Amino acid sequence: MKATLHTNFGDIVVNLFPNHAPETVSNFAGLATGAAEWTDPKTGETTDSPLYNGTIFHRIIPGFMIQGGDPQGTGMGGPGYQFDDEIHPELNFTQPYMLAMANAGKMAGRGTNGSQFFITTVETPWLHGKHTIFGEVADDASKKV
Repeated sequence: MKATLHTNFGDIVVNLFPNHAPETVSNFAGLATGAAEWTDPKTGETTDSPLYNGTIFHRIIPGFMIQGGDPQGTGMGGPGYQFDDEIHPELNFTQPYMLAMANAGKMAGRGTNGSQFFITTVETPWLHGKHTIFGEVADDASKKV
């Protein structure tokens, strides 16, 4: 399963891992296409418009990662709900260009995943077990973006 992130620097094609992180992939795809309802943090209203359209990579750390998926563009926004991690033992951060959910750690024993995601640009083994990996950048052209 593939998805394409359209940016002003070019397209980033990612391979998604629905067998390893089914809820996360479903959430990402639903928010991207408008198949999933979410609450707009700007208006407080429920919508089924594609959440990621027009969003930015609000956090860019050279030599580490890029982060996006916040409907507010500040790093504080999300879809109005959270869901648990899907940490899979076959997936890890021992290679760059992994697509994973950004979160605030566990709160009251539950995960804090929503809409924000990141793509690593280097190996990041300290992230093992802390973030759900649900895809990887698919090709060299996408890695150059």
